[in-house]
Amino acid sequence: MDAPEPETPFASVSAQTTRFQRMYQTYLDKSTPYVAYRWIGTGVLFLLFALRIIFAQGWYIVAYSLGIYLLNLFLAFISPKFDPSLEADTDMEDGVPAGESSLPTKNDQEFKPFVRRLPEFKFWHSATRAIALAFACSWSDIFNLPVFWPVLVVYWLILVFLTMRRQIQSMIKYRYVPWDWGKAKYNAATSKSSL
Repeated sequence: MDAPEPETPFASVSAQTTRFQRMYQTYLDKSTPYVAYRWIGTGVLFLLFALRIIFAQGWYIVAYSLGIYLLNLFLAFISPKFDPSLEADTDMEDGVPAGESSLPTKNDQEFKPFVRRLPEFKFWHSATRAIALAFACSWSDIFNLPVFWPVLVVYWLILVFLTMRRQIQSMIKYRYVPWDWGKAKYNAATSKSSL
């Protein structure tokens, strides 16, 4: 009989890492239905980070980098998964591009709901991890580079204005709304009574 090979230190580290990953994934799975509580926790973490930056009077590059990353995440969150401009170029039905009308106008047309490029849970998870990493970086002097912070704020505001203007123009052109507020909600009793 062959004797089992001795366990290497890397195997035990890998086993521990896998165990921690499973525990982390379990907590993530359990937190999925609690949308408001998750975002409140992320808001509190962001508030702690903002207070750290304000009172320490430093780490403006870290805050700027976090702002750019969060803007990128938000744009992916409000963008459709499939680019309507590409669909409009390739699909022409009755002389109207397919991307021009998101709702069906005839009984034989298919309804295509708004599907986000970045789902809400992944948006929350990425934003929370980024804020936690930025908060951790704000405690290391390596990341405290001397910069004139008003320039960074103005540049970030210009980026927000330009990207949001382009996104809003796309929303108007292709007639989609990336959130549910104000949309009519239907339940089973309402739909049966209309039949």
